This record gives sequence, structure tokens and C-alpha cells, in this order.
Amino acid sequence: MTIDNVRPQPKPFMRVQDEATKLREYWHVVLERRWLIIATFVAFVGLSILTAIKSTPIYEAVARLQIDPEGGGMLSLKEVVSLGNKDQEYLQTQYKNLQARSLIEAVITKLHLDEDDRYKKAVDRTKAVAGDIDIVPIRLTRLVEVRVQHPIPKRAAEIANTLMDIFLAQNQDRKSMKALQGFRLLKNESIAAELDLVNAQADVQDYRTKKKMISLVDDQRQMDNPVALGMRQARTDLEQQRIITADAERRASEAKRWRSDGNNIADFALIAQDRTVSEIKAKVLIDEGKLAALRTRYREKYPLVVQARKELEIDSAKLTVEAERAYRGIISAAELEAQKEEKANARYEAAEKEMQALYEAKTQFDVLNRKKERAETMYQLILSKTKEYDLNSHEPVANMVVIDSAVAPVKPVKPNIPLILAAGVFGGLGVALGLAFLINFLDDSIKSQEDVENFLRQPFLGYVPNIKSASVVERDLQAHLHPTSSSAEGFRTLRASVSLARNADKMRNLAVTSTIPSEGKSLVASNFAIVTAQTGLRTLLVDADLRRPSVHKAFELNSPVGLSAYLAERVHSVEEIIHSTEVPNLDIVCCGAVPSNPSELISSKRMLQFLEEVGTRYDRVIMDCPPVSAVADPLVVGAMCDGVLFVTKFNKIRREHALRSIQRILESGIHLVGCILNDIDFEGKDSYYYSYHYYQNRYYASHYRKGTADAVAKQRETAKKA
Repeated sequence: MTIDNVRPQPKPFMRVQDEATKLREYWHVVLERRWLIIATFVAFVGLSILTAIKSTPIYEAVARLQIDPEGGGMLSLKEVVSLGNKDQEYLQTQYKNLQARSLIEAVITKLHLDEDDRYKKAVDRTKAVAGDIDIVPIRLTRLVEVRVQHPIPKRAAEIANTLMDIFLAQNQDRKSMKALQGFRLLKNESIAAELDLVNAQADVQDYRTKKKMISLVDDQRQMDNPVALGMRQARTDLEQQRIITADAERRASEAKRWRSDGNNIADFALIAQDRTVSEIKAKVLIDEGKLAALRTRYREKYPLVVQARKELEIDSAKLTVEAERAYRGIISAAELEAQKEEKANARYEAAEKEMQALYEAKTQFDVLNRKKERAETMYQLILSKTKEYDLNSHEPVANMVVIDSAVAPVKPVKPNIPLILAAGVFGGLGVALGLAFLINFLDDSIKSQEDVENFLRQPFLGYVPNIKSASVVERDLQAHLHPTSSSAEGFRTLRASVSLARNADKMRNLAVTSTIPSEGKSLVASNFAIVTAQTGLRTLLVDADLRRPSVHKAFELNSPVGLSAYLAERVHSVEEIIHSTEVPNLDIVCCGAVPSNPSELISSKRMLQFLEEVGTRYDRVIMDCPPVSAVADPLVVGAMCDGVLFVTKFNKIRREHALRSIQRILESGIHLVGCILNDIDFEGKDSYYYSYHYYQNRYYASHYRKGTADAVAKQRETAKKA
């Protein structure tokens, strides 16, 4: 086995790491939805406490009844003769009878429960009373408990005992009525059964006389039966003859094939074994030897040679005649054996028909005999049941007895406060967690690097932390105004990811876009331009959003002349629209006045001319474009640039929406450098997703603060010297 055929097995620590990752994801979900979980849990626990406090105490009285099998009663004819145990069916029937509506109504009437405060307001009093009655069979016994719940202990016991008394009384009445009706029914059925028995006996005797087979009652398939013995002997003879015939036909077939192949029939093995053929064949061999010896000494016309040749011809002719005779004998033997087989088969078929006739007669006889036996059995059962019903109709045997009567309970069974509180705690926790995970499952927004790589299937360029400032200047110039912030470090990470991307040296013109507005594409474009300029590259930031420009707000410029004027050919030189900034190596081009035809201007040849001209002046040009889902401008600009940076806001854009935007970019033949995840609150509500990132930024923040302090000190010393 070669090394290439050995498949690497997953290491144990990798499986442990995967499980730890899953647990950490579950914990993130709990932290993210913590307020929903807490609110749901508190609501369930509060509801359980309120239920326990407000619930009315309920008492339960228990009576026990034993139900034995019935000793007798009215049964239909099918139930009398049917086999199988119906004990469970009987018990289940009695359990349902204990819950019968008529029985409950009788209890209500006797105890005046329609005046009870618990039931008098109910629309259906019978259903309300039945709801307080529970029939509980005791497993593996014939005992059943009647449990009645009621706010008044004494009333609960009264309902249980009254229910048992009325049920037993109704059962006795029903058994007496059934026994009387059964006796009358079975008396009539016994007369009919007796007549059926007489007719069945007569049919058996008539059939035996008609068939003239007195011994039909015996088993006709036994070994000493002549018909069966004759059929077995005929079958044995037929099988033996078939073997003989097959052997004869095989020899005849081989002889015919030997002749058809052009061979000498005398050389066939079976013919060569024939005594006459064998003797003549030996003589022919002698003649051939003699002739061959004479030919060596004499010529062909020599008398001895002529005589020897003549003897050889005579013996050869005899050999041919005898071989032909033997051949015809083989063929005739095969035909004879085939005729014998036909006769043996005819004898077997005749014996089989005779046996079949005997079977048919025996079958019909068995049917009549079984009918007679069933009639006898039925008649005896009906007579027995008639006597039994006659006895039960006078005094039915009670098969149900009260083992324990109900007494007034002392302690309530409801509410079960510990159970209610436990159900509230565990049920609330379960529902809360289930609801949290359900909402998390339905939430398909982009929240992590895994979402970008697994669902969007694009390179991940970096995170941009949340910038907690309402000022556009503070946000878009964060990397310049606050270089020690975690946001500035995020933009530096983005710069490093872009510089390390494939063909990074050829990506001089980059466009920045997003799926929808307000995802922070302008913020990313401005700060990315700043951190790029801080590396010493001549950088140009262009506001290519000709509908809702924003770059001029961040850099506090009020320039009506910008990119739109250049594209509309109202400005002939790029230098007229370029503005320098306080950031070293960074220039910007504002949008200028918002045009009425932005799509046409973006798609014009003038735009290509603009990019070619600024490409000779700057090391990197960054284009701030509109969202992809809003207009087609970013696709046009992206096609003119070397690559596109795609910005998506944390926990805002659905995966399908972002994926469709990326597909539009890729289908347009545009090179997508990667995705940036923006607006993550590492120190607040999103910290449970990226806690490691937060601590990393805090660790390196001291370094940037120290560097900034040193720079400020040097500036102060330089000022004093000046």
C-alpha cells in the first residue's frame, strides 16, 4: 500500500476543537438574545407563581372497585362460539361505562349537583362533573379507582360513592334483563340447532350410500390403500422408464451425430463393441496387413495381391452391413423405449385420475362430516347456555364489588406549588432558549468572517469597529483624527489585507460599494484612503456617488465644481477639481453639483479619460460608489477599476441580499477583492462575538498612545526652539 492511498484520519484534538466551537456559538446566541431569554423566563416564572397563588385548593376522594369476569349473561351466538380472550375488552367497556353520560346525569340528579357552586354556572353541567371524575385502572389487576376532585372534601367523597352505587345497581339490572332475553333467544335457537343436526347426519349417510364408499371415514392416503399404492408404483415405473429412454435416446443421438459428421459408423464406440462387428473388423485389419505385406513384394496384378484385395473388399462390405445393422438396432431401441415411456405415462395418468376421484369424494365427505360435527357442538353449547341463562335470569351473580369506599380527604392535591414552580422555571428556561435559538436560526444576517467566507464565498478583508460619534468628520476622518483608536487599527488591517491580496501591485484603482445605503461605504472609503496615504503612497479619493455625495461633508469642502463638472466637460483639466487635504499624500475629488443624468456621465468616455489621467498622477485612486442594489453606477465604475471592495454592515444585511449584490458584480466581469464587515461594537452589544478582537485592540492601544505622546512632545520641543 502506497503512502498516497493512506487517507489521513481526523485528529482527536480537532474533534474536541469543533465541539468547543459549537458550544461557543451556542453561548454567543445566549448572550446575544439574553434580554429575550430573561424576559421570557421571568414571564413564565411570574405566571407560575401567580397561578400557584390564585388557584383554588382541590381535594381528591378515591374509591376502589373490583371487576371480575361475568359468570353468565346474554351473549350473541357469535360470542358464544368465538375463541380468544375478551377479558380486556370487557374491562375497557366497564371503564367507559363508569364515565357514561347517563351515569353522570343520574349522580347529578341524586346529589342535586346542579345547585353546586362549582357546576351551576357551567353551560354543560354533565361535562363539568365528568371533568372532575377520573377512572384509573390499576395495572396488572382487576381493580379500578374512581377519583373525584372537588373544592369540598365531603362532596368529593359523596360523588365517588354515589357514582359507584348507581353503577353497580345499573349493572345488576342490566344483567337480569340480559339473562332473561338470552334465555328466550337461546330457547328458540336450540330448536333450530337440533333440526340442523338431524339434517347434517342425514346428509352424511346419504352421501356415503350414493358413493358406495363405506370406508370414506378412514384416511384414504395411508400406505395400505390400493389406489395410492398403484399410483406410487406407476410413478416409480414411469421414472425408471424415463431414465432408460433418456439413455437410449442419448446413444441414438450420438450415433446419428457420428454419422452426420462423416465418420465411419463402424468406428462408433457402441457399434464397435458389437460382437459380430468386432470380429469382422479384426478380420479386415488382418486382410489389410496381409495385402500390405504382399504389395511390398508383388505388383498390383499379381494373383496373390488380387486375391488378397478381393478378400479385403468382401470383409469390408460385410463390416459395413453389420455396422449398419448395429446402427439401426440403436435407433430402433431408442424408439422402442420411447413407446414404453408413453405407455408408462398413460398408466400413471390413469392412476392419478383414479386417486383424484378418490380425493374429491373424500373432500366432499369431510365437508359434510365437519358440518355434522359443528351442528353437534353448536347444539350442545346452546343447551348448556340455555340452562345457564335460565339460572341467571332468576338471580344474577354479582361480578363487581366495592373494595374501598371513598372518604373525605384531608390534604388538597391541587395546586401542587413545587411542581408549578418547577414547571415555570424549567418550562420558562426551555421556551426562552428555544425562542432565542429559533430567532437566531431565522436571523440570516451577516455577522462574522465565517458568514462572508461560507455564504458569500468571498475573501474576508477585515473588521471595522463601531465609531461612536454622530459627527461625519469624526467618523470619516477617524484614522487621521484618532490614529490610536481600534477603528483606525481596523482600517490598517484592511490596508494590509488589500496589499497582500492577489495581484495587489496591479490594483491601483479601487471602487468601494455596498448592498444598500447606510452600510458605511463612504466611511470605509475615506478612512481607507487616509491609511493608504499614511504609507507614503500618493492617494486620490474620488466621490463617484453622483446622486448622494458625502465626501465633501467629511472634509468640510464646499465645491460646486467637481467630478460631475469634469464629466459634463464644463471643466477641461483634472487639476481644477482636485483638492488637497490636511492628510499628507491625500487629495480628493468631490462630486460637485448633483447632475440630472448621473448614469450617462458615469458611463461616458470622459470617465475613462478621468481615470487614465489621475492614474498617471497618483499611486492609488479610491472611488466612493453608490450601493449596488440601488443603481447600476457601481457596476460601471467597477468595470473601469482594477478591483472592488464590498462593504457590509454587521447584523443588518441578509445573506441572500448581499449574495445577489455580489453575483451582480461578478456577473459583470468585475474583480471583487473582498468583503469588509463594518460597524461592530466590540465593547458593547457585539462583544460576545468578537471578544478576542476587543482585547487585542486594547493590548495594542497603549503602543499607539505612547507613540502619539512622543510625537506631541517632539512637536512642542521643535516649537520652543523655533
